[in-house]
Amino acid sequence: MPKKSTQSTSTADLAPQTNIPNVFKDGLPIPKMFAFDLDYTLWPFWVDTHVTPPLKAKEGGAKSVDRFGESFAFYRDVATILATMKSLPSPPLLATASRTHTPDLAQTLLKQLTVPTTPWIPATTTFKPAREFFDQHQIFPGDKKTHMTRLSEKTGVAFEDILFFDDETRNRNVETLGVTFWLVRDGVTWAEVERGVREWRRRNAKDGK
Repeated sequence: MPKKSTQSTSTADLAPQTNIPNVFKDGLPIPKMFAFDLDYTLWPFWVDTHVTPPLKAKEGGAKSVDRFGESFAFYRDVATILATMKSLPSPPLLATASRTHTPDLAQTLLKQLTVPTTPWIPATTTFKPAREFFDQHQIFPGDKKTHMTRLSEKTGVAFEDILFFDDETRNRNVETLGVTFWLVRDGVTWAEVERGVREWRRRNAKDGK
């Protein structure tokens, strides 16, 4: 049975994000790269089976609608997570790492869905395509170890400095490379990001203990 979730986002859902997680302000290291799977990690659907092109952006990029009028959007916290990470004094690299069989469709969604340019939503905020918040995209079928290898080669970031969020246990095999894997069951949230960073610190002895 397909997974179901109601945690997609809209402009109205985006509340002010004044309480940045403590891991971003406690003075301890954070990963140099945050990598994210797409399906059931950043958005609550499989792009290659649930989405029927063509797609059209709606509500200023808060969602995208396909040929049959079905709406597709990020999980609720994703937009402010991306905006917050890129607003940090020393922002980490952000990357996508997806094995979808429809990479062009995934890229179209990333272009149509938008993210605020600040981690809060004042009346005067501007929005940019979500795709522009990511420094690297590795979207193709195959083992996620290949995705991580290409990300490391293209950016010079060591495997040990990558934190990878994914909803499938089988992709934990990236840990054989030295990447920290964090399993998310119902999409990326602020709580999952914080727990992931703490696990990365524990694995790399950077938790100050």
